[in-house]
Amino acid sequence: MMLQALTSYYDRLVEDPGSDVPEPGFSKENMHFELLLSSSGELLQVNDLRMPPQKGKTPVARKISVPKDRGRTSAIHPYFLWDKTKYSLGAEEGRQGTQICQKHFEAFRDRQREVAEEVDDAGIRAVLAFLEQWDPERAPQLDLWREMAGANVVFRLDGERHYIHERAAARRAWLDFFHSGSEEKKGICLVTGENAPIAKLHPSIKGVRGAKPSGAYLVSFNMDAFTSYGKEQGYNAPVSQKAAFAYATALNHLLRQDSPQKVQVGDATTVFWSERPTKMEGFFAAVMGGQTQQAPDQPHDTGVNKDLRDLLTAVSRGQEPPRWDDPSTPFYILGLSGNSSRLAVRFWHVSSVGRMARNLALHFSDLAMERRYEGDPEYPGIWRLLVETAALRRSDNISPVLAGELMRSVITGGEYPASLMSQVLSRIRAENEVTTLKAALLKAVLVRQARNRNIATEVSMSLDTQATDTGYRLGRLFAVLEKAQQDAHGGSLNTTIRDRFFGAASATPRSIFPRLLSLSQHHLAKLRKENEGYAIAADKRLQEVLDGIEDIPAHLNMQAQARFALGYYHQRNALYKKKEDRQQEAQEQA
Repeated sequence: MMLQALTSYYDRLVEDPGSDVPEPGFSKENMHFELLLSSSGELLQVNDLRMPPQKGKTPVARKISVPKDRGRTSAIHPYFLWDKTKYSLGAEEGRQGTQICQKHFEAFRDRQREVAEEVDDAGIRAVLAFLEQWDPERAPQLDLWREMAGANVVFRLDGERHYIHERAAARRAWLDFFHSGSEEKKGICLVTGENAPIAKLHPSIKGVRGAKPSGAYLVSFNMDAFTSYGKEQGYNAPVSQKAAFAYATALNHLLRQDSPQKVQVGDATTVFWSERPTKMEGFFAAVMGGQTQQAPDQPHDTGVNKDLRDLLTAVSRGQEPPRWDDPSTPFYILGLSGNSSRLAVRFWHVSSVGRMARNLALHFSDLAMERRYEGDPEYPGIWRLLVETAALRRSDNISPVLAGELMRSVITGGEYPASLMSQVLSRIRAENEVTTLKAALLKAVLVRQARNRNIATEVSMSLDTQATDTGYRLGRLFAVLEKAQQDAHGGSLNTTIRDRFFGAASATPRSIFPRLLSLSQHHLAKLRKENEGYAIAADKRLQEVLDGIEDIPAHLNMQAQARFALGYYHQRNALYKKKEDRQQEAQEQA
């Protein structure tokens, strides 16, 4: 199903004149340098094709469509009219200096002869003449050798703009060779159902974090233990050459560096697409966020924000999501991670545009939380949420398992992973701080558990003074006690009861709260001496919260600890709102 969907996506790209995907027999590859040849095959100049660096100091390679039949393993396999210097010039740099690769050079020269020796074309003749007279020992004498050693190079004829492999005669020669020169066995393709030549080796996939920069394989059989019935390599899972090229080209297109249909979630590089062009493709990327260079906290496109608000409004009213596209259009999400030369499928999800819109709306509705600061994201992306669960808020500390499970919960509408709540609570205890996003995550887990398990209890996005849940009330009480402490000391404390007792109070409240309540009487007494109005307001808040607590339990389970954190967050927000200035409140109470 996955390879079929990617193959269909390739067909869609081919029909789109703006996609610029290569046709069968060609591939988009990174090109670094060009060899400028005279008509007689003399090397006139080496030109740097790389573009100026955007970030950092490394120039960026230029993507060029070049002839390519399949990926390369450890065996010698040259390409047509382009290759690394190891093949095209017969040399590369090693640990002991320049290494001459005579066998690779001869294989490259033989491949050019095999494909186009009979072709009457000035460009082809120039390349063949160059290869006849070139000595790999001359490579280190080239001006740009240190930079170009090991890089990809192409050929260009002096006085022409286009590369030699782009000339009509060269393209015809290559396509004739590509389509007629196949020695692969024929069989029924598992993807298309056609009786066609089967790909023994599949094209490599580039752009997946953790995989080799040169690419890794989604389908690969390179050990006897992986084979069955004596079949070799790709014959174990018969996929036609045409289908293998199509799915690999489509996937490489989705994984390209500037792809708007790719997000990084933990160690999973995630791509997504719909069967037909839809607005959901761009909307999904902006809403999900992901880990980018700037790591956006929320969609910056005001149009996306408006669409999301419309979506949330519709779902909250029990209405159908806005019909941006045909809701029945299939929507696909694929998560990949790299492992040496292989790719692992972290998740594969098939949905529809309409169902995806509802699930995204449900996710952000469950996350809805009163923000503490103006800069707190209204619609945080997955990566931004996962950072809240990581030590030191570093992306490399994000649990890969948690990242995959959270993504799956969002796109399917299922319960959030069981470890999400424990991870957030662990970070709160370590940091002694309940941030907006940590509170949002705790609320989302509780709300979705209640909905999926038919539990009547709901959690609000702001302070609920009518809530009778003991954990929530104790959290509110802790915030009120902290406020009284700070007011008694004029707000000048660097360390409060939160820094010393929050973790213990939320887990074993009976061992902590009697002590805190006793301490609060000293704070109130000090406050009465300095400002009677403040003291009255603090005492009234304290009594209002205490009236709803019948008994302080010895222990709180994980759900109750989550409600404790939410109660603390909500009450603290209410206490520090600008419109509730402490002086004004004290005057009203006096």
